Order: sequence, then C-alpha cells, then structure tokens
Amino acid sequence: MHIDPRTIEVIAPNLKRRLSGVTATIARLVPIQSGMIGIAATGPGLPPDVPHLPIWRCFFLPRDRVRVWHARRNTEMLLGLALRHVFRRRLRLLFTSASQRRHSRYTKWLIDRMDRVIATSRKTAAYLEHPADVVLHGIGTEGFSPAGDRAALRQSLGLPCDAIIIGCYGRIRAQKGTDAFVHAAIRLLRDRPGVVALAMGRATPEHAAFLKGLREEVAQAGLADRILFPPEVTVDRIADWYRVLDLYVAPQRWEGFGLTPLEAMACGVPVVATRVGAFEELVVDGVTGSLVPPGDVPALADAIARWIDAPAKLSTAGAASRAHVLSRHRIEGEAERLVAIYRDLLAGA
Repeated sequence: MHIDPRTIEVIAPNLKRRLSGVTATIARLVPIQSGMIGIAATGPGLPPDVPHLPIWRCFFLPRDRVRVWHARRNTEMLLGLALRHVFRRRLRLLFTSASQRRHSRYTKWLIDRMDRVIATSRKTAAYLEHPADVVLHGIGTEGFSPAGDRAALRQSLGLPCDAIIIGCYGRIRAQKGTDAFVHAAIRLLRDRPGVVALAMGRATPEHAAFLKGLREEVAQAGLADRILFPPEVTVDRIADWYRVLDLYVAPQRWEGFGLTPLEAMACGVPVVATRVGAFEELVVDGVTGSLVPPGDVPALADAIARWIDAPAKLSTAGAASRAHVLSRHRIEGEAERLVAIYRDLLAGA
C-alpha cells in the first residue's frame, strides 16, 4: 500500500529482506498506527497491507515539515543520520533497542546521536548508557484468543482430546532452550501417562543435528508417541496451536524480548518461563504462570509439574492470563504509547 509522502509524519525503516522479529513488529504495528498518525514503512520484505514508501523516496522527502525516523537496527540509525546530515532531510531520529547486552562502541556512537531512545523492557533499558522510554511489546488480542471448542480443535489438529498438553514453540536450538523443555518433559511424562508435550518449530541446517539428538533421546525414553515434534506452522495458524494447550513453556536461555508468552496468555494459556528477555515483566509469577532460572531443568520440570498436577489451578491461571494481557499488553496500547512519543518529537522540533 503506497502512500503520498506529503501526508507522512513518521517513517519506520525495515532494512532487512529476511523475516525477523523487527520486521514482524513493523508489520504488526504500522497498520494500527496508520489510523492514529501519518506513518509509512520503507524497505523490503513487508506485507502488502503495510503503508509503504519506496526507499528511494526517502532521499527526496519534501522539506515542508519535520518527520520522525523510527529506527530499530544500526543500519537504520546510520541511514537516518545520512538522510538528515548529508541529504538535509528534516528528521527527528528515534531508536528502539531490544538488545540485552553491552553495546559496541559503534552502536553507542549511533545511539548518542538519536533524539530519543526506546527500550522494549526495563532489563533492556539497564544496558543502555542513554535515557530511554520503556515501551513493552503488545499482542493482538482478537487474533490470539481462547478456543471456542478446544476438544474439536484438538481433534482437527490430530491431538488427543482428553490429554493435558504442554507446548514449546519457536526455532529449535540450544539458545531457545528446546533441549531443556524436552529433558523436563522426559522427566515428567514417564509417570504421567495422560500428558503430551509438543516441541514445535523449525531447525535450520546448522541445528539439524541438535534436533536429531533430541528425537533420539525421546525415542530411547520410550516417549516418541507423547513427546511430539510438529513442523513449524505459518503465522496465520499459530494461534490454534496455542489454543489447544493447557500450559505453555518458554525455556529460553537468552531472549531479546520474546512474544510467545504473550501469545499463549492471550489465548488463555498460563506460562512457565525462564527469567530472560522481558519474561519477568510479562508473566505474573504464581498468577499467570511461573518463572524459573534459565538452563535449570529440575526447576523447569518442578514448575511444570505444579501446574499440570492441579487442573483447577491451571484453569484459574488461564483466565487470569487472558485478563492480564487484555489489561496490560494489547498491541493497541503499544501503538498508542509509540504515537505519543512521535508527537512529542514532532512538537519539540
């Protein structure tokens, strides 16, 4: 969806063709924000329904007004600086950081030249040597919602209707803690014949041996029929796979932010998560799930057991999870907070 440059007040660059978390964030937010302010994305790899400005046009933006350039990567900060200082476009520069590590000297240099900085969590903000607004990601609570008939949905996906089902979704690799989930499931399922575990996702070629090793461990434990490895599904189908769960597990060893707990909770599913990324700011320990140290398989298994051994508690936590997301983590709230920052920047210009 192309847009008239004269109506644009904010530009959200996406300088990466391959799908990434940043690309997904822009694709989710910009269509919502376009109803609040004149905004367009620029760059490759974006869906056709996202308001879009060809990147070459950024070099010829009219100088009739100041605009916000909202960067989320180093390359986008650099291009914003070039547009402002070399091509003399009238821009206010904004950067969102999701990184939870010390920045390189080069990145710090870029950040110091921004007019304003956003962090996606308090933990991320702690790594910035620069004042930052904290704006947590939100989730679309219409697309991610509880199942109307979970038994029928399970049947349609080839899953047992009467089992307790736990799941872990995403890329299959050590960083994501897939092995911790599988090892915890092996511990738990031996003595719980009514439980099924789903480790769903895709292993890229460099992690194929990692996945193969996990499958072999499951087979050796005699649990190949109850610890399953469904293939990755498309974005439009993922909500159904949350809806069939009783408990979602986010066992990451490292994470920048991590949306999967929000997606699960929006579907009315409580979450056991590690204390990485923004998970401590998303999961209410003991209410919408539990938090455990990363890489600690016994702690992960114990936390999962406390929930799956108490079905009534699971049901209460599922309702609390949905309510928590509706009150604190809707994507419309994230969009509104960002637009308020855009307006502050434009007013200050």
